[in-house]
Amino acid sequence: MTQFALDSTEDRSHPIAVVAIGGNSLITDKKHQEVRFQWDAVRETAAHIANMIQKGWTVVVTHGNGPQVGFILRRNEIASRELHTTPLDVIVADTQGSIGYMLQQALNNEFAQRKLFRRAFTVVTQVLVDREDPAFKNPSKPIGSFMDEATAKKMQQEEGWDVVEDAGRGWRRVIASPHPLEVVEQDAITASVKEGWIVIAGGGGGIPVVRNDDGFLEGVAAVIDKDRLSALLAANIGADLFVISTAVEKVSLNFGKANQLDLDRITDQEARRYLQEGHFAAGSMKPKMEAVLQFLDRGGKRAIVTNPANLERALQGETGTVIERC
Repeated sequence: MTQFALDSTEDRSHPIAVVAIGGNSLITDKKHQEVRFQWDAVRETAAHIANMIQKGWTVVVTHGNGPQVGFILRRNEIASRELHTTPLDVIVADTQGSIGYMLQQALNNEFAQRKLFRRAFTVVTQVLVDREDPAFKNPSKPIGSFMDEATAKKMQQEEGWDVVEDAGRGWRRVIASPHPLEVVEQDAITASVKEGWIVIAGGGGGIPVVRNDDGFLEGVAAVIDKDRLSALLAANIGADLFVISTAVEKVSLNFGKANQLDLDRITDQEARRYLQEGHFAAGSMKPKMEAVLQFLDRGGKRAIVTNPANLERALQGETGTVIERC
């Protein structure tokens, strides 16, 4: 497929950034998970992004959806005796719409308040994966609520679920997490960014789709890593900056230990070495650093990892961890 190309970075009137925010960033307190509290978190995050946009950036926002997918799966379980359940690809689409709606409304309200002539909108985003990806034969991504062993075995037999015991906390369903190959709506996203629109895309890592034997797209039960997809998007649009907004202010070595060392500025070579040395935990900082390296390996020059509250300070070089291609 021929894809729309952005002008070179030297020709741009505005720098472009991809900002990836975690699904847990929208739920800051596990005791207050209701939608009204998610709105508070979304508005706060939108204000930080709007500050960045006000300084001249054009931003593509991606977001996680882990907690929200978990809520829908739990509703499925509770209502299963009366209503049909929802396929996972449709659940990802649902959360792209709902979280995208919240982000675009919050951002557009910020723009109106600041008299800033920018507009945000959401693209429901499909992401092509290989139906022969090894991840489908080795599901490893936990989703949904915890179950006792008897319930897990029943779901395994009746629904064909893959289930595992999760660190003594109970049993959970696990699904595949294949690598993203292509953003189906890439041309629309790229063209919109070129025109200066603020695009919310790739929510939850994108809706995973494969091509069937007839060459047509169809959804699959899988979850794509949000940061890996964000890195692909950032590389595809030639972003000047890739930002991963997470729970910590800086990336650290020996995290949580007495000899913890926060990182201010490192090269891609240093990041790769730290990965190989096992400093970054799987399911936490490891996939984020892998995504950063994916972006830098594909031509990106600079990435930042920090938390939402410190986004502006990180852009000014005052905090956060900067990773640069050397």
